[in-house]
Amino acid sequence: MPEVRVIGADGSQVGIMPTHEALKLAEEQGLELVEVNPRAAPPVCRVMDYGRFKYETSKKEKASRKHQATVVLKEIKLRPKTDVHDLNFKLNHIRRFLAEGNKCKLVIVFRGREIVHPETGESMLKTVVDAVADIAMVEQKPAMEGRRMIMVIAPRGGVIKRVPTGPGPAPTGGSPPAGPTSASPGVTQASAPPPPASAKPPAKS
Repeated sequence: MPEVRVIGADGSQVGIMPTHEALKLAEEQGLELVEVNPRAAPPVCRVMDYGRFKYETSKKEKASRKHQATVVLKEIKLRPKTDVHDLNFKLNHIRRFLAEGNKCKLVIVFRGREIVHPETGESMLKTVVDAVADIAMVEQKPAMEGRRMIMVIAPRGGVIKRVPTGPGPAPTGGSPPAGPTSASPGVTQASAPPPPASAKPPAKS
C-alpha cells in the first residue's frame, strides 16, 4: 500500500502519508506501525507498542474468561426401581450439581422386560423432579433413546451457589495464539483493534 492514514501513539490524527514515512515515524519513536483498519481507504494504521498491546489484550481476555460460568451436563443413572438408600444418595449429588450451576441428565436404564413398562421409569423421574422442585426445573421432558429414558433438569434462577475453584489447569492441545501478520513490509496487522480514534480527517499541509 503506497500510503496510510496514521494515528499517533497518543490517539491523535497524524494524517495521510506515504507508508515508508509512517514506518520511519514509528521507528523514530521506538514503536511499531500497526494496521487497525485494512478496509478503509487508505488503510488506517496506528503507532503503538504492539507487544504491550498484545499483552494487555491477553490479560483482558483471561479476566473475561475467568468470570464466565461454564455449564456442565452431569449424567445421573437410575433404575426404574432404584432403592430408597441409593436414590437419596443420588439426590444429594443432583442437588449439589444444580447448586453449582450445572444441568443434570437423568437416565433411566431398562433391563430385560422392564422396557415394556416405561411408566415405571416415568414414575422414578417424577420422584426425582418432585424432590428437587425447589431448586430445579425440567428443561427436556422424558424421551426414550433405545433402552434408556432421558430427561434433563436445570437449576432455577437465583439458587446457584458456585463453589470457588483454584486456577484451572494449563490448556493442552491446540495451537498458541498466532503472532502478528504483515499487511505490508514493516506494517503489523493487529489481531484486535485498539479503541477507535476520531474520524476527523487530517489537515493538509
